[in-house]
Amino acid sequence: MKTDPTALALIDQKYPGYLEGPDVDQFLQDFGIKFSAGHWCAGEFVDRFAPAGYNSNDPNFDPGEVAQVERVAKAGIKGIEWHEAVFLDKDGNRDQQKIDKIVAAMKAHGVQPTNMNFNTWSNPLFKLGGVTNPDPGIRKRAIDQVNEGIQIAKEIGCGSCGLWPGSDGWDYHFEVDYGQRLRWYIDACTEFAANCDKNGLKFGTEPKQKEPREMNMIINTVAKAACVCVEVNRTLGKPVMGVAIDYGHEQMVGNTPADSLYLLKTIGVPIANFHINGAKFNSNDEDRIAGTDDIWRLVEFCYAALDTGYEGWFGEDQFTYRTEQTISMRLSMEFFANCMKRALKIFAERDRLTKAQATGDAVQVIQVVKKHIYCG
Repeated sequence: MKTDPTALALIDQKYPGYLEGPDVDQFLQDFGIKFSAGHWCAGEFVDRFAPAGYNSNDPNFDPGEVAQVERVAKAGIKGIEWHEAVFLDKDGNRDQQKIDKIVAAMKAHGVQPTNMNFNTWSNPLFKLGGVTNPDPGIRKRAIDQVNEGIQIAKEIGCGSCGLWPGSDGWDYHFEVDYGQRLRWYIDACTEFAANCDKNGLKFGTEPKQKEPREMNMIINTVAKAACVCVEVNRTLGKPVMGVAIDYGHEQMVGNTPADSLYLLKTIGVPIANFHINGAKFNSNDEDRIAGTDDIWRLVEFCYAALDTGYEGWFGEDQFTYRTEQTISMRLSMEFFANCMKRALKIFAERDRLTKAQATGDAVQVIQVVKKHIYCG
């Protein structure tokens, strides 16, 4: 992202007031802010309350991947994240015809593949875990599937890969051998990180407190994810593995999202990817439109991304069950751009902010940032 003083000094002159319409796109381009959306943000939304899907009564709604690419492009978003399962057949083998079809759609709509996520939870085979399944044969199946996904990520042009361990975890006390499960997870991530590094891809794990596992997912906080990364990177001898931070997951577990970025920076663990969305503090994984909650927290999060030198993509991960997909994706990008604009203006006063922080007086800090937060 561009944070040179000349560009920062011209923000208000070039972009006065609230960013909307074409100004959003130009602002993101001018400041090198890369924004993407998960393909799922543009598809059908299903939960246990509407198992047929919230758009299933609309005969004109196409839930397919090509239509998803079209909706992402229509929202003005330049990047798209995928799940490797999209490119596999029912037996878990690569479907080259489908790969070619999706790649052609991305090229036709000018949308760039950014991150490959790995789906080791929706197949009932993985209900007791993916890479930490107690059955060694199923564990191997999950590991093989992720490794195949890494090859597909390289083939279609992604820059990173991310493992969110949806089914890896536990629902009850005494259910699992915690140490054994963690060892399996570390060993799998070591293999994936080495494979990604060999193929020129970043690799990260995405922590989440719970859901679908109801007590804990195996990697429930950024701090625990960082511990896994430190162990993997120690084994590989270089900082290959990082953390993919989901803003809503930070809200779920009660973290200050900005603090997590500084934690990783301080201990030398890379940030592999960002997922942007909205969620209430200490709530479930709502995945609502980004920027519709606490603006202070999101602006501080954006500031921390600037201050820690993040250069990757900011990817929407949202499930807007009851609102139209393209409009919802566009709103998230719009709100995020406005929060990032505030963060950049605060960054322009970084020296003044640092001096205020050094006093330990919260009021002095608030005096520095207040107008940027409320006036934009």
